[in-house]
Amino acid sequence: MSDVNLEKSEERPDLGSTNGAAAPTETAAGLTFADVAQQGHTAAELDPNAKSVLSVQDLKMYFPVKSSGVLRRTVGHVQAVDGISFQVPKGGSLGLVGESGCGKSTTGRLITRLYTPTGGSMKFGDAEDDIAKMSNRQLKPLRRNVQMIFQDPYTSLNPRHTVGAIVGAPLAVHNVVPKNKILPRVQELLEIVGLNPEHYNRYPNEFSGGQRQRIGIARALTLNPKLLVADEPVSALDVSIQAQVINLLQDIQREFDVAFLFIAHDLAVVRHFCPEVAVMYLGKIVEIADRETIYGHAHHPYTQALLSAVPDVKQAAIGGRRERIRLEGDVPSPINPPSGCRFRTRCSLAQEICAKVEPPLLQIGPRHKVACHFPGELGQHPSTPVTTGLLGVDREGSPVSGETATTVSTDPAFADEWFDVKTQKTVSA
Repeated sequence: MSDVNLEKSEERPDLGSTNGAAAPTETAAGLTFADVAQQGHTAAELDPNAKSVLSVQDLKMYFPVKSSGVLRRTVGHVQAVDGISFQVPKGGSLGLVGESGCGKSTTGRLITRLYTPTGGSMKFGDAEDDIAKMSNRQLKPLRRNVQMIFQDPYTSLNPRHTVGAIVGAPLAVHNVVPKNKILPRVQELLEIVGLNPEHYNRYPNEFSGGQRQRIGIARALTLNPKLLVADEPVSALDVSIQAQVINLLQDIQREFDVAFLFIAHDLAVVRHFCPEVAVMYLGKIVEIADRETIYGHAHHPYTQALLSAVPDVKQAAIGGRRERIRLEGDVPSPINPPSGCRFRTRCSLAQEICAKVEPPLLQIGPRHKVACHFPGELGQHPSTPVTTGLLGVDREGSPVSGETATTVSTDPAFADEWFDVKTQKTVSA
């Protein structure tokens, strides 16, 4: 096949599609990502009864900051990830969103153990072993179950190796199939991700960006993993190719029953692919909930500011525009984060308690947690903090004599009981 035909193959329908719907080849004016993707597959649905494939609790990653000179002393730490907890459901998807530098990609690398965590625990499936404390020898079997799709499909592929060598390497390392069966398996995987199986002997530079990302997906699928960490898998692609790749990932999820931790900036992509979404800010999860709650009833002011920044093409077409929430100031340094609530330096709701006491990640609904002293929907935030009774402090954040703080659970799972912010009482399902 000529190079011209190779480039054109990017625009054909996904070969892995289960419903035969062709992915769009170009984006019509005014269409959003959701409109384009909807032509292939509908948005993923949440299974509230699914067991967790990954459970993360109080995960931390501090990078040391060294002084200049000969001795190179440690003078501080970059608190990239500071005590986050969440679960990824089996066969489901959890979206992780936030500004650049908030710790999303670091979280993905911690889960795949490309980094060794500073603290916290990570458990895979029903196993009792803590991934965070495993040695390299103990991690080898885990590599078969947890794989990663990297953000840049070019730098993550070795330019000196052919596609066949790149995709087939995990099979050889783990001795999954005999050597004479590696090439047929590689060609099968290339066909699954929508590439020509006869191109196994070509090099990464001979493919387009979208095709290179498909090669990365094929490599991640080689060992039939149960969890894929997708770090900005479509951010470098245009909208129509984004829709093709997202529809391909949905096909893979259904066919192989694989779970996703989906890291992204694009809230429209996350809304289509992930039934649950976690919002990060400066190393902390500030809100986590199901899709409908996050996008329709967000309670944290940072989440509301993120959503207000998303262009709404349909609303603009009819003459209306959503009011943009503009955050003042810059993101603080993770080397010396603000005391109390890390978002308080940019928050219009901040009061004295926000500087003194860090808000816990409190469950306020059946599948909704938020870390804020003043949680509420946009325009309905309370004027007084709702966490004072739980934390044993007054509205300024000072300890109240005789009051004891209630222990707020750090369990990554959602409980059957939660704190109702309106009545400020515990309710149950």
